[in-house]
Amino acid sequence: MNDTAGFQVRFLATILDVIIMSVTVGVLSYFLYGVAFQDEHRWVEAIEPLYNLLLPVIWGGYTLGKRMTHIHIIKMTGEKITLWSMFLRYIVSGVVYGLTLGVAVIVSAFMVGIREDNRAIHDFIAGTRVVYDT
Repeated sequence: MNDTAGFQVRFLATILDVIIMSVTVGVLSYFLYGVAFQDEHRWVEAIEPLYNLLLPVIWGGYTLGKRMTHIHIIKMTGEKITLWSMFLRYIVSGVVYGLTLGVAVIVSAFMVGIREDNRAIHDFIAGTRVVYDT
């Protein structure tokens, strides 16, 4: 049985994470500055990289979106992810995606949807996979 998470559930988890982070940043900005979103207070968005880097390490491969969709990130060996694997998955792959002007993002989406193991470019870079909860 293939326990890897496919495109639809991973996309839904990402959308949920974006909504959660947008609301969090808006509320935090409102309480700090009295305005929900304002360009000169964009530093608050530094929370997003910390969320994507640290939360999965602390919380066993989950972000809030992944927890809600019952999927999580693990190493290919089946072990829990580390800060290094999340650095590779998020930062290094982000550089790759940027250098290809987003073409690699599209390729990754197709890889998750078409490949039997549902792994994207960032999964290969970090040696990870996204699986359903057991």
